[in-house]
Amino acid sequence: MFEKLSHLKTLIRADSSAAIGHGHIRRDLVLASHFKNISFACVRLNGDIFDEINCPKFELESPDIKHLINLINEQKFKLLIIDHYGINAKDEKQIKEQTGVKILSFDDEYKEHFCDILLNVNTFADPQRYEALVPRECEICCGENFMLVRDEFYKEREIKREKKFDFFIAFGGSDVMDLSFKTAQILLNKGRKIAVITTSANPNLNALKELAKKNSNLSLFINSKQIARFMNESHELIISASSFVNEALVLGAKFSAVKVAQNQDEIYKWLVKKGFKAFSGEEICKKLA
Repeated sequence: MFEKLSHLKTLIRADSSAAIGHGHIRRDLVLASHFKNISFACVRLNGDIFDEINCPKFELESPDIKHLINLINEQKFKLLIIDHYGINAKDEKQIKEQTGVKILSFDDEYKEHFCDILLNVNTFADPQRYEALVPRECEICCGENFMLVRDEFYKEREIKREKKFDFFIAFGGSDVMDLSFKTAQILLNKGRKIAVITTSANPNLNALKELAKKNSNLSLFINSKQIARFMNESHELIISASSFVNEALVLGAKFSAVKVAQNQDEIYKWLVKKGFKAFSGEEICKKLA
C-alpha cells in the first residue's frame, strides 16, 4: 500500500510531548521511511521530540486546522497523513474540501473518519468495524501487515542473546503515571536485575537516576537506540499497551502489557481476550508486589 503512495509529496500531521508521549512521531518516522518526499507539521510542545525528526518539518502556530490548511495549499502537498487525536472527521472533511489533498488517517479507537485511506497498525485491528465509520470508497488497512515495527526488531528476533535482565521495563517517553519508578522499586526489593528504558522527557527522570545510583541491579537507559536488543536480552517485558506490544509480538517475547491511557482500551481488551497478561496501572503494581 505504501509503495503506491510513496511518490506523492506528503505531509504528516502529528505531535509529541511529555504529556501525550512520543509514540505517534516514532511510528510516523517508520512510515516516513517508505516515502520519497515527506515532511512533518507539528505544534511545539513541552517535552516533544521535534528535533529528532530527520525529515523536513514545519512548526504550526497552533492546533487550529486553518494553519494546516494554509500550509498544505502553500507547499502543494498531495497526501496528508493524520496521526492526531485532536483532528476529527469534521476537520478532515474541511481539510479535503479546502485543499483537495488525499488523506490517510491513523486510528486506534474505531472512530469516524473522512479519509481516503484508514490505517490501524495494531495487530488486533478489525477492518469490518470501520465499514460504517468511513466513506464507502475508503481503503481500510488494518492488522499485522501494517504494524509499522522497525526493521531492527525483525533482525533481532533472529538472534539468540544471553539474558542479562530479569525484566525490561518501558512505559513510553513520558510515563505520566510514574510506573517505571514504582515497578522498578518493587522488583529491586526482590533482588531482580532490571533494565528501565525511558527518555529525557520523563518528568520523573531524576528519581529514576537516583534509584539507579543506589542499585547495581538497575540499568537505566535514556533515549536509547537499542530497545530491540534490550528486549531480547530480558526474560520478561513490562510495557505499556502501546506500539511496544507489536514489537514484543514480533520478537516473540514474554510480556505483561499495562494500560496507561484511554486510547489503549482496545488493545487492552484484545490482549485480555487472547489470554495475554494485561493490567491497569494500579493492577501491575499489586501483581508484582
